[in-house]
Amino acid sequence: MQSSELVPRVVVGVDGSPASHAALRWAVHHARMVGGTVEAIYVWDTPSARGWSGPAVDPDFDLEQARERFAQELRTVFPGEQPPRLQEHLVQGDPSEALIQASEGAELLVVGRRGIGGFARAMLGSVSQRCAQHAACPVVVVRQENDPAR
Repeated sequence: MQSSELVPRVVVGVDGSPASHAALRWAVHHARMVGGTVEAIYVWDTPSARGWSGPAVDPDFDLEQARERFAQELRTVFPGEQPPRLQEHLVQGDPSEALIQASEGAELLVVGRRGIGGFARAMLGSVSQRCAQHAACPVVVVRQENDPAR
């Protein structure tokens, strides 16, 4: 292997659901097998960005809350020490759009099935379905029961 070769990138969506925890574990396991890195993507948004017209929203407060939730998710999945080669990316916007964009140049995009926003009538959650249809790389949809680390 030449030093100029790229290290495989595995992108994974983290949303706080048990399925996304399984997806994160799966992505780390896969990255270890292929000598790759994992980019964990946590997407946040403010209610006002979605057209919600409730009380005034403080974007700085929302960002800080998102940072804290993301850190807690990583501590939940990896209670001791985070795996090496795990990169954290906090992104504001639409989850499926952020993950599709992050899939550019990745070896694999990993998402959990039926995250927080899943609809009962859909086989896949809306984010996993959009990613499977539009990602720039192969997509793995992980169910909680398929978690290799358990």
